[in-house]
Amino acid sequence: MKVLMKYFTAVLAALVWPSIASSQTIDSGDTSWMLTSTALVLFMTLPGLALFYAGLVRRRNVLSVLMQCFAITCVMSVLWVVCGYSLAFGESTAGGLVGSLSLAGLSGISFDTPSNILPTIPSTVFVMFQMTFAIITPALIVGAFAERMRFSAMLLFTSLWMLIVYAPVAHWVWGGGWLAEMGFRDFAGGAVVHVTAGGAAIVAALVLGSRKGFPTTAMPPHNLAMTVTGACMLWVGWFGFNAGSAGAANGAAGMAMLVTQISAAVASLTWMSAEWIKFGKPSVLGIVTGMVAGLASITPASGFVGPMGAIAIGIAGGAGCFFATQFIKRSLKIDDSLDVFSVHGVGGMIGLLLLSIFSAVSWGGAGLGEGGMSGLFTIQIIGILATLGWCVVGSYVLLRVINIFLPLRVSAEEEEEGLDLVLHEESGYTL
Repeated sequence: MKVLMKYFTAVLAALVWPSIASSQTIDSGDTSWMLTSTALVLFMTLPGLALFYAGLVRRRNVLSVLMQCFAITCVMSVLWVVCGYSLAFGESTAGGLVGSLSLAGLSGISFDTPSNILPTIPSTVFVMFQMTFAIITPALIVGAFAERMRFSAMLLFTSLWMLIVYAPVAHWVWGGGWLAEMGFRDFAGGAVVHVTAGGAAIVAALVLGSRKGFPTTAMPPHNLAMTVTGACMLWVGWFGFNAGSAGAANGAAGMAMLVTQISAAVASLTWMSAEWIKFGKPSVLGIVTGMVAGLASITPASGFVGPMGAIAIGIAGGAGCFFATQFIKRSLKIDDSLDVFSVHGVGGMIGLLLLSIFSAVSWGGAGLGEGGMSGLFTIQIIGILATLGWCVVGSYVLLRVINIFLPLRVSAEEEEEGLDLVLHEESGYTL
């Protein structure tokens, strides 16, 4: 009997021990924080970004923007599971350019499988957290071609763009790819999210052309209350975006949250002040756009800089994005409808560069690394140029090829009638 009991115990231990060993590496505190952060980042897209963008367009296009954000959320979720996650976080191939398809369909990921990137949380949570980034990045591009792109063409472009442009860049930076090997720093998506979205936005605006009447016809937002509501949701959700990128409930997450708040507030005040000086009055649209600029600028630096660095980045982000907006629309006359490149692209680049200064311990940062300020600055420049180059070329090729088979833009008559009725046979307002 004793021999049988020993045998039974040994067999039971052999069967149970692998799952026990794997679950022991998972920390409940880290997992709880990452679950919360994941919900916050999804909240940024739906309803945050959707409302922010919907209020900025004219009333005849409000539903089209809401529909685009909602549909992108659905499509990217499926594509991420099928192969997007594997391309971004699978084993490096082609010299660190892209992940393999070993994790396609989330192969090998079960209830208690620790993440291969963040072993203190389950893979399921990490997959879902990164999925929310893959959702919001193509959704940001919507602002560039608002009010004139066909819904079918938009779906095809954003789907291919996420797989061909976004996923490889995510691998370069966060999946162990070549930029990560160089020491490139991007804590929460300055390059992966904001530079890629901004680059695609400026290309899309140029390829599709301006809206009818731009720049001579005034095209004011139809519902600023809706935009401010969405902006407030973005601000709250951004804590999950930045602080969640620490991957754990620790001091880095706390500092990331603190500097996110500081930069957003400072950039809002900076944009408001610049607008007040230039135009004589501060606007609601200006202060909330400044907030987004500050959030975009602090995103890549949030885990590396301290409070004083956040103030400097907030000032630079608010001022830099304000003047970029004026230059793109007034001087170059490019109809990036909702200022995606000027705010997200420029903001992301500002943060990526300034973190090489304000990461210094003397500024309250986490340290500059072995190469010092000049070495890190050089690496950041390389990362920005590589990301922007890949994104611009990839986006241009995708748009041109898609346009051969499926017209990107609605007709002038359809644009005049509005995308809500033309594409969806619905109206946002019935009174």
